Amino acid sequence: MISTVKSSQYPPPVVPEIAVAGRSNVGKSSLINKFLSRRNLAKTGQTPGKTQTINFFNINDQWYLVDLPGYGYAKVPQTTKARWRHMMEEYFARRRTLRGVVLLTDIRHKPTGDDQIMMEMLRTYGYPVLVVATKADKIARSERPKHLREIGAVLGVDCDAIVAFSVKDQTGFEDLHEAIGQLVSVDG
Repeated sequence: MISTVKSSQYPPPVVPEIAVAGRSNVGKSSLINKFLSRRNLAKTGQTPGKTQTINFFNINDQWYLVDLPGYGYAKVPQTTKARWRHMMEEYFARRRTLRGVVLLTDIRHKPTGDDQIMMEMLRTYGYPVLVVATKADKIARSERPKHLREIGAVLGVDCDAIVAFSVKDQTGFEDLHEAIGQLVSVDG
């Protein structure tokens, strides 16, 4: 619907919003495209850091899915990272229609310091957080619980509440739809 870099450009806050946050290269755009059943709605590519704006997607005039800039990508200048952080903080501080945030982490790796900072920022603002562990197809099914426990321990969330997700084999697809549906229906 619209791409923004400052609050004056946001659409009117009249419907619920769910934001998607995560490190660059965690599969954010791929998850959004799969979730919305669209091939190239959110830009994907080999080079991390494609999302540099806050992108609002209108979902059936009922709610917005909001794609936030990826964080933690080392190959952008510090000034760019600072600008992205400011954009996200301004968004979190100003959007009263934000019902929750989907925080993506790669199931294969421990959450980074940047992931922990994002989780703390979301807790500070008081938003419900749904942690989604992407790229679940890259880990044997029998190994997933161990990785989810590790993610839960680092981020301070119940590992049973983390959705293991894969764009490739559709692991967690229905769980993600159900969890986001519950977030959308939270009263603001």
